[in-house]
Amino acid sequence: MTRLMGLDVGDKTIGVAVSDELGWTAQGVETIKRQSKEKDFARLQELIAQYQVEAIVVGLPKNMNGTIGPRAELCQTFGKLLQEKTSLPVHMWDERLTTMAAERMLISADVSRQKRKTVIDKMAATLILQGYLDAKSR
Repeated sequence: MTRLMGLDVGDKTIGVAVSDELGWTAQGVETIKRQSKEKDFARLQELIAQYQVEAIVVGLPKNMNGTIGPRAELCQTFGKLLQEKTSLPVHMWDERLTTMAAERMLISADVSRQKRKTVIDKMAATLILQGYLDAKSR
């Protein structure tokens, strides 16, 4: 099995998660504070090497009616650029409501608002990757 990386791409941050070697579970790794495309991709390359990632799953924030809006177009562009820079397969995964689900989970776990802000993107990346892994195992 190959190790996968899941990404929740935002304007200010990129949430990062990786799968275990068997491809069963996703774990949050970090939240990258976006600085520039060069620095963002350099950090992703470091994580890809560190975790020996062989494919990447990028969250695709579709509209509730399933259409692709401006935010999703930006994520598709990011995914294409990431594929060019890493030569790894990049899969887009419908991530509707993952950030809201992550927020609800953190609130129910009684995580403070300040702490939630620092982990929400990493948690969303974990949910994106876990959703992809679960769908592939069926």
